Amino acid sequence: MPKPILRRLTCIAMAVVGCSSANAPGPAATDAGLGGATANGLGGAVGSGGTDAPGGGTPSGAAGAAGGQTSGGGRGGTGGQDATSGPSAGGGKTGSGGESSVGGTLSIGGERATGGITSAGGTAGGGATAGTGGRTGLGGTLARDGGPGTGGTSAGGGVDGGAGGSATGKLIRNDMFWKDTSGTPIYSQGGGVILVGDTYYWYGVKYNGAVTYAAKPTSQNDDTSFAGVTIYSSKDLAAWKLENTVAFSNAGSWFGRLGVVYNAKTKKYVMVAQGAGGLFFATSDTPTGNFVFDNVQTTLSGIANGNTGDQTTFQDDDGKAYLICSSMSGRSNLYVVPLRDSDFLAIGTPTRIFGGVGREGNALFKYDGHYYFCSSDLHGWNASHTYCISAANILGPYGSEFVMTNTDADFSHVTQTGFFITVKGTAGSFVIFAGDRWSDFAGNGLGYNQWMPLGFDGTSPIFNSLSEWSVDAAAGTWTVGPNNNYAANPSFEADRVSVTTPAGWTATSSSNVQGGHTGRWAWQLAGAATIDQQVASLPNGTYTLSVWAKGSGATGAKLYANGFGGTDASASLAGANGTWAVVSVPGIAVSNGKCRIGATTTTGTITVDDFVLVKN
Repeated sequence: MPKPILRRLTCIAMAVVGCSSANAPGPAATDAGLGGATANGLGGAVGSGGTDAPGGGTPSGAAGAAGGQTSGGGRGGTGGQDATSGPSAGGGKTGSGGESSVGGTLSIGGERATGGITSAGGTAGGGATAGTGGRTGLGGTLARDGGPGTGGTSAGGGVDGGAGGSATGKLIRNDMFWKDTSGTPIYSQGGGVILVGDTYYWYGVKYNGAVTYAAKPTSQNDDTSFAGVTIYSSKDLAAWKLENTVAFSNAGSWFGRLGVVYNAKTKKYVMVAQGAGGLFFATSDTPTGNFVFDNVQTTLSGIANGNTGDQTTFQDDDGKAYLICSSMSGRSNLYVVPLRDSDFLAIGTPTRIFGGVGREGNALFKYDGHYYFCSSDLHGWNASHTYCISAANILGPYGSEFVMTNTDADFSHVTQTGFFITVKGTAGSFVIFAGDRWSDFAGNGLGYNQWMPLGFDGTSPIFNSLSEWSVDAAAGTWTVGPNNNYAANPSFEADRVSVTTPAGWTATSSSNVQGGHTGRWAWQLAGAATIDQQVASLPNGTYTLSVWAKGSGATGAKLYANGFGGTDASASLAGANGTWAVVSVPGIAVSNGKCRIGATTTTGTITVDDFVLVKN
């Protein structure tokens, strides 16, 4: 995980928002990490000639690669003139039983049911109570399964122990293709999640290219043709049941970037998406119904260039709903746009809150009375750091832009900002970062949906890049999973383009190459070469380091771990031949909260992929 940093996670109601590496394909939903909806990345197919495609696709050759690598070609068109600001549309509060929860996740109906959630081992927890503590002390050791954190001080940062996590949680496993409760792959991109009573509903788009890539994840494709809007339900945020797939005959050449909000006046669920050449509205009487097309707005007054780039929806705790978006063609203007209060079937007056730099994957969440508008670099389908601006009022003024802590070392766990989910329970609350990994169109790893819990240090959000973690939705708590991989960018998929120093690592005389053990990319050492990274703020204990390797004529090649408070450990890679084989270094006794891991060679060639550093 990337340079984990300590965070104090206060159990305060947070906002759920529609916002905008690699193991083998995962098991069924009872085991696989399943989770939120994705809603980010590029909002459309790449347009030719430098013009954004409908839905916000980055122009061909326009985007730099994640992490500052620049691809050839020019940027997209300029963002146009600033739109004039204006007041938000007036709006009433939701009726009783239909009030949205803080931060925009709809909570329509009754209270969340109490009681146990099926544990990772499959045993139902009968009303289990989350353990006290469970958060790291300032620099302290990870708390697991609800145990109190041990406090103490460690070098450089730390990972939250999970807001008092409970032993009844369900595992969420990233870096794999998730499956629903029937064992069928989940296809949900560019969408969002709402909460109705004690049930979460996840909406997203199924693209035909996603089906192709999941079946053979070796190269990206450009098939953004629309197969339908999928609707999944879950009570625990881990096991998802497919409820419906809704197809629209008038979707147009691009359909995506959708969200669903509930209008208490009309008692309708309203879907807002990019489709049919504009802003597409459809309604349903139930959260899983066959949404019916209502209208499309093809010109959006007050938004530069007349339409949106990337967009999501956000519903505040007073029931008001908003479109969170950038402008089309250059995306250099960011807006908060109220939906018409009477029915949410048209936009009100946009308020421009940021401008001058192209941003995409736009999403918003609310935490402790502050609004956080988050975005990614204008990097096409690539992964990116996560940029944020915050304000005490949803319409601003917003402060200076900053990069969310811990999103640098693996570019937000090889995602773009998707949306956020607030989990509020009997013992705590926290926010989930639901990242979009557009691997079907970028070819950057396994899985489409990558969910990570956020922590906070005061008012500053902190990203926990985890490959595995446990969520107890009823308690509102989380813990780090027992098989979490602490290495950042372990499969070298974050960069996507050719580089000589990958995100999260230091390297000499080496580069990434296509043809990885999993995914598209691996790292190749040639001659006297080294690749390594410092993993900080590890919970003390015994670890195993492993890597997949293959080679040719290599001498002096080894996998190593050092600087962990004990005797340096290593294993030879010199015997690696042209076939991938796993090499391990067991018994790494970390006593100082850190460890440097890597691989080196003196002559010949060694290719490595899929580093894993796991606590025994």
